[in-house]
Amino acid sequence: MITGIKENLQKIKNSIPENVTLVAVSKTKPIADIQEAYEAGQRVFGENKIQEMVNKYDNLPKDIKWHMIGHLQRNKVKYMAHFVDLIHGVDSFKTLKEINKQAKKHGRVINCLLQARIAKEDTKFGLLFSDIEEILSSEELSELGHINIVGLMGMATFTNNQQQLQEEFSSLANFFKKNQEKYSNLNTLSMGMSGDYQLAIENGSNMVRIGSSIFGVRNYIV
Repeated sequence: MITGIKENLQKIKNSIPENVTLVAVSKTKPIADIQEAYEAGQRVFGENKIQEMVNKYDNLPKDIKWHMIGHLQRNKVKYMAHFVDLIHGVDSFKTLKEINKQAKKHGRVINCLLQARIAKEDTKFGLLFSDIEEILSSEELSELGHINIVGLMGMATFTNNQQQLQEEFSSLANFFKKNQEKYSNLNTLSMGMSGDYQLAIENGSNMVRIGSSIFGVRNYIV
């Protein structure tokens, strides 16, 4: 028997420090499940497909903060630019420019995280640390007035090797701290999911993306 969403949420919230933001990853989950989590007090939800997120935005309370956590296709930014609260996986300057363009149309400033490539896997997206430094220091970035880079995001390798996870998380945390000293707007380090969020928090993460431990692993049709 699957434990209820409310109980799962409470268990996780009790296990993380107050300064850590919990993003409930609701991708593929029906509106009823998100509503249940909302009624239990959760306000931050993460989706990886824009059209699915738009549908949920249209049908759920408007004080929900929607996070785009999946790989972002530039041609779809326009569909979420009027409401998205934070975009996690920005991995190119071209994408930043498109987000800025669409945010400007709505008179908004959209918060973004640059995705760092920390996993030892070819399947993960992300920027090299040198690429991130180049973006943060670029003159062109300062001209984009409708985006705000508030931090970094990383996805560790899908492995049970705790030493490897420790190395990947700590490398991003150290890089984040170094750049926080230069850029005062960097305040968010998003790393850690259901299987490794405790280790990520130990390494300095202050935002975790948790889905299966809240909603269960079964996929539903929205």
